Amino acid sequence: MGEKSRTYSGRELRGYLTGMLGQNLIYNIIATGLVSTYLQFYLKIPVAAIGVIVAVARVWDAVNDPMMGTIVDRTRTKWGKCRPYLIIFPAIIGAMTILCFVNGIYTEATTSLQRGVIIGWAAVSYIIWGMLFTVCDIPLWGITSLMTEVESDRSKILGLARIAAGVGGIGVLIVQIGQVLGGIFTKGLDPVKDVQAYNAGNQKGFIVAVVIFTVISTILFEFAGISTRERVQVNEKKYTFKENFKIMWQCKPFRQILVSGILRSPIQLLMLIAMPFVTYYFANGDIMNIVSVDVDGSSSLNVGMLINIGIIAAGIFIGQFVAMGITPMLTKKFENKTLYNFFSIGGAVPFALLFVFYKIAGGDVTPLGWIIVTGVMLMLASAGMGGINVMQSVMIADCVDYEEYHNGIRPDGVFFSGQSFITKLSGGIAAIVQAIAYGMVNFSDTAIEEMQAALATGQKTFIEYNDGKFAAVMFFLISIPPAIGMLISALPTLKYALSDKEHARILSELVAKRANANEDNQSA
Repeated sequence: MGEKSRTYSGRELRGYLTGMLGQNLIYNIIATGLVSTYLQFYLKIPVAAIGVIVAVARVWDAVNDPMMGTIVDRTRTKWGKCRPYLIIFPAIIGAMTILCFVNGIYTEATTSLQRGVIIGWAAVSYIIWGMLFTVCDIPLWGITSLMTEVESDRSKILGLARIAAGVGGIGVLIVQIGQVLGGIFTKGLDPVKDVQAYNAGNQKGFIVAVVIFTVISTILFEFAGISTRERVQVNEKKYTFKENFKIMWQCKPFRQILVSGILRSPIQLLMLIAMPFVTYYFANGDIMNIVSVDVDGSSSLNVGMLINIGIIAAGIFIGQFVAMGITPMLTKKFENKTLYNFFSIGGAVPFALLFVFYKIAGGDVTPLGWIIVTGVMLMLASAGMGGINVMQSVMIADCVDYEEYHNGIRPDGVFFSGQSFITKLSGGIAAIVQAIAYGMVNFSDTAIEEMQAALATGQKTFIEYNDGKFAAVMFFLISIPPAIGMLISALPTLKYALSDKEHARILSELVAKRANANEDNQSA
């Protein structure tokens, strides 16, 4: 059997990457738009309540993700075991995404009962969304090891998948787009005198942005299912949830990756806080401040603010894309374990330096020199994130081969459920850390309303508000916890159990075994 028939076509690759883009747009609508912004700043749900909601969802994920992985591995259809979920469920996930945001308009007249309903709906809808997202997330990554038997092509598709997922990070712009559309609904309203109507208008604008983004994302997501094909043969034996959970933990290299990923959870704080951080610290609470309105009513572009935001945004995203693009090539020259640990330990340094430079600058990094330094640190830190994300996926796919070789089963669904679990647990831990830190400086509820009014009327800037405590906590969260997480995540993989040489031998024997099985079936 030639390599062409054992691997995906260009059309399949493009379709898969389009679907990955759509899926990650939806993920960021929820992670940044809902959890990090909408629940707290628009619905005024206390950070403690948000922390509880996220914690409960993550505890359930500990059971739900491996359960879904088991279901995927037990699936047998003419489409394969992953594609059915990628064809059927994107539209359902899209509908649930919108429902997460339509839980009432918050005003000061909202009663305690109505507030309880809003919080209850936020909790239930978020947990249901997480369950539905898992139904597609595991097959979306699992299908990569079924689309090809060529190791270089698998590394390529996983590297490109991470880039597509990174591009899907533009979903965090839902915050800024929501603000822009909110400005349409609040035109002519005074944020102090018309506070209820002003808040309700901003909320409506956010919901409209969510609907538009979600519809586009869902259409893109569908391509992952309709464009791909599964080529690698699946063992007919099916395992129970309990058996699969045992398989996950007993596979030493997979266990090392799983524990490492959990320890690295705080790095999600960077993407979780990125847009509120940029909006508040560099645009003083409203991205529309890029346009300055003069006393005579004329408007002009605030070039300085635009440059600052551009440098910071470039730092956050460009580093990831470059690292994700070159990492598959680096795997041809360096051992997987070496690259993985390099990204972990090396990435911790720029994360830590972000807060160090912030303190040296006296809490104000808006001067151009400090902006450039901050942008460079963000670029290096995000490069560490991008590289480690690619390596995690590549090494999990290798673990699937390892398990098939040693035990005769191919647990694509169960092992990639571990990646899904890491992603969601990381987001949950990051949200809890954020809630605790915000609570320590009272960055919630009434304090936020008062701050937003003060910023809107020009009484103070975000940098100096509350003696700079709100700004300091944001800088701390995107720096010190991620640095610690990156550093300690290298501990489980310092003596990684699956070398590149051993994996190459395993894969070569598996490919030959499958080819022989095909020949036997054809001659029977």
